[in-house]
Amino acid sequence: MDFRGRDGMGRRRLAVAAAGVMLLTATASMPLGTRALPLIVQIAYEIEQRGIPYAWGGGHAPRPGPSNGTCRGYKGRIKPCPAARTRGLDCSGFARWVYALAHGKDVLGPGNTNDHVRRTRRVKASPMPGDLVFFGKITKKSVKTHHVGIYLGGGKMMNAPETGAVVRIDDIARLKDFAGYYRL
Repeated sequence: MDFRGRDGMGRRRLAVAAAGVMLLTATASMPLGTRALPLIVQIAYEIEQRGIPYAWGGGHAPRPGPSNGTCRGYKGRIKPCPAARTRGLDCSGFARWVYALAHGKDVLGPGNTNDHVRRTRRVKASPMPGDLVFFGKITKKSVKTHHVGIYLGGGKMMNAPETGAVVRIDDIARLKDFAGYYRL
């Protein structure tokens, strides 16, 4: 899904309409009880059902959504790097696309997890489904993150975890360097 207008439809109007269509088709495939969850979480569940592969650097084209990845900076376990020939999403590309669909515009913008954490604010108490979950080290002086997911509640997150995987649900405790919950 992209944000190009068709037949004179504006980008925001098209994105909102597309999100509505996604929700109508998603309700049958989402776990019971998710209909009351925030739009961000509903969209994340719809994307998860598509089996979109992880691609290092995927989701960072000019418009949010799956794109071919890049091998620049790749240190994954699968050699040679498959990213340049894989259309998919990395963790921040996934978060960027979900938030763009939910908000009707690219609110997280381009960049990686470090850029995205700087555009949000830390949630000190009571995280809510739809918040972003960052991993790495975040201090007042520096931001050095390496992963982001979308909080689902109950210690779970939706994320694009690693090369060779698809967008999926994982326990937040799967990674040892939890840095906090963040929200726009």
